[in-house]
Amino acid sequence: MARFFIEGKIAPQMALTGENAHHARNVLRLQPGEEVIVVDSEGNAGRAKVGKSSLTETPLTLIEQIDDHSEPPVTVYLAQGLAKGDKMDYIVQKAVELGVCKIIPLAAERSIVRYDAAKQASRRQRWQKIALEAAKQCGRLTVPEVTGFNDVRGLLAEYGKDSLIVMLYEGEKKSGLKALLKNCRARTILLLIGPEGGFSDGEAALCRQNGVQTVSIGPRILRTETAALAALSVVMYECGDLGGY
Repeated sequence: MARFFIEGKIAPQMALTGENAHHARNVLRLQPGEEVIVVDSEGNAGRAKVGKSSLTETPLTLIEQIDDHSEPPVTVYLAQGLAKGDKMDYIVQKAVELGVCKIIPLAAERSIVRYDAAKQASRRQRWQKIALEAAKQCGRLTVPEVTGFNDVRGLLAEYGKDSLIVMLYEGEKKSGLKALLKNCRARTILLLIGPEGGFSDGEAALCRQNGVQTVSIGPRILRTETAALAALSVVMYECGDLGGY
């Protein structure tokens, strides 16, 4: 069943407008009487019946509100080192499916990819659209935010006081992600994943000085896109809802 995220609250009578209306009318070709799932700005979900579309909107009539518990019990932010090609597209899509709450494009010292301000805005818009489509596909109640670009120092200043911050670092030989999460009670976790060249020693040292946990995820060196999704999967399995109830 198609899912739409709407502004405002669920009501007895609603309407899809803008991009939602275009998608319903021209892409899905929804007909009067068909049913859809709507999710409002507060994460409430409902089942609604489609009315006759006009050129500007598709009316909806609420059938019932529904209980939907698709959001994980742990809040996970992913600070992802900028990667080449379409790897970021893939990471954003799969991270949303796994339950990430926020994605932060990370300009690390060893990032090969560099964007000017205009390109940053364009890429962020693209990744946010990918996040929206992934959220619809996998049945999320919220659309994870793709934030503005940041660097390691900026991350520490913005998130250091409120989150357990974990950096995957290939130079870490003693601490592992599995052991760290075994007795973890944190409800907000920020994962730092390096670009293709990994994090520099300077970035790792700065993080350790600021209380960040540097960890290994195993004996093999993973590609950045593999590391991000593997780490998210481990966190969601240990602290979230991945793996069932």
